[in-house]
Amino acid sequence: MKVNPILLEVFKNRFSSISEEMGVTLMRTGFSPNIKERRDFSCAIFDAAGEMIAQAAHIPVHLGSMPLSVQSAIAAVPMEEGDMVVLNDPFKGGTHLPDITLVAPVFAPAGQDAAGCVAGGPAFYVANRAHHADVGGMAAGSMPLSTSLFQEGVIIPPLKLVKKGEVDRNLLDFFLNNVRTPVEREGDFAAQIMANVTGVRRAQELIAKYSIETCCFYSSALMDYSEAMTRAAIAAMPDGDYAFEDLMDGDGVGAADVPIRVNLSVRGETARLDFSDSGPQVRGSVNAVRAIVLSAVLYTFRALIEANVPANAGCLRPIEVLTKKGTIVDAEFPAAVAGGNVETSQRLVDVILGAMAQALPGRIPAAGQGTMNNITVGGFDPYKQRPFAYYETLAGGMGGSAHHRGESAVHSHMTNTLNTPVEALEYAYPFLVTQYAVRRGSGGAGRHPGGDGMIREIELLADAEVTVLSERRTRGPYGLEGGGAGGPGRNVVVGTDGIEREMPGKFNATLPKGDRVRIETPGGGGYGKA
Repeated sequence: MKVNPILLEVFKNRFSSISEEMGVTLMRTGFSPNIKERRDFSCAIFDAAGEMIAQAAHIPVHLGSMPLSVQSAIAAVPMEEGDMVVLNDPFKGGTHLPDITLVAPVFAPAGQDAAGCVAGGPAFYVANRAHHADVGGMAAGSMPLSTSLFQEGVIIPPLKLVKKGEVDRNLLDFFLNNVRTPVEREGDFAAQIMANVTGVRRAQELIAKYSIETCCFYSSALMDYSEAMTRAAIAAMPDGDYAFEDLMDGDGVGAADVPIRVNLSVRGETARLDFSDSGPQVRGSVNAVRAIVLSAVLYTFRALIEANVPANAGCLRPIEVLTKKGTIVDAEFPAAVAGGNVETSQRLVDVILGAMAQALPGRIPAAGQGTMNNITVGGFDPYKQRPFAYYETLAGGMGGSAHHRGESAVHSHMTNTLNTPVEALEYAYPFLVTQYAVRRGSGGAGRHPGGDGMIREIELLADAEVTVLSERRTRGPYGLEGGGAGGPGRNVVVGTDGIEREMPGKFNATLPKGDRVRIETPGGGGYGKA
């Protein structure tokens, strides 16, 4: 079969639209504000081998890691029509335990000849990954200052949650009995199931219209197309070796200035990124699994391609990624990893872009805020008479570029979520939002200054356990071409007596009703001399 460029464009949009519609279903049926308001989820469609064909424009940190989860599910659990497999194990393709992945097979409609495409098994798979606001563990919100994976929540290997269309209540009840907010968790699971049902239905409609052979052919052709466009983007970079290093503030339990290093080699249409010289894995929870490194690499190289190509498995074919087991970027079980997905992923992007800036001066912006500013708050809501668990990541400043100043108070790079609206926050939790503003003057100086961070302060209307995992508190995001560094972030607890306590970048505290928690997020680095 020969590639028809018009049909290629049709299939590019059809596969993407399946993922997008899955996301709309998940958002509209989700229970938690983290799903329905912040949209902390991703949806994608995969071929029979678990290679990603297309992902909706959701969370970049899920880009390179979801395929590993899907492939783990395929290898571990044979799936029949109507089945769905659940998993969250970071060492089986996951990222951290709150990110729960649900995988469903797509079988060709009866009568379709699958010869030469799939041998009796699923033709495709659909999957979604959603961040659950609590999955158990030692701290409310399941983002603790942990020293072991076992402290972070329930570890789910690939297991069938849905069997021939029926939910396995024994498995679901076991999970719900180990979390702080079971009603909300069950609602979010139901939303994930319905998202996959939507994806399966739309994929089968596509197969029925065009035939299984045509759909498989164009799914492969789309990967080839993305590969070709990635090769062209790499070919535009000068051949050479480029190195960059940046530091994590610390792991929250003792380690400080943890290095992440990359050596980028460009040769013709191929690139190699070697992270082997990064620091050893640490006791705290900022360790990342290899899947997160793949996500960061895929994101940065996809950002170089100006054309609207799908972010799929083809993008990684011209790129070799090297990591070393036992380092902070390729941690070994049972390392604590809750913060690796959200914090180390951001530093990985900063490091890769720092190396790219040497090869492509003028095209790469200064560093963005470099953190997701994770805050979790949990306790018992005296007004609604039930437990609550709140999780959010907060926006900050983008780095300035050769053409523009950085955007202010936006989520950037490996996160693509929204800020929870004040009304939704106060409705769902025993909170009073006392300040919500742009943090003026926090962007780095330069010809094109960095964007400003933001300030969010909440007053607790009930006793609560608070955990914050944040970075860029000891040094600000770097500037480029003579631009200044962005302003570091700050975490502050204000007591009922009005006394402010400066808190470290990573902390856990049990706070009484009336205390206020204020997060001031970093500004982006500036670009060029002012």
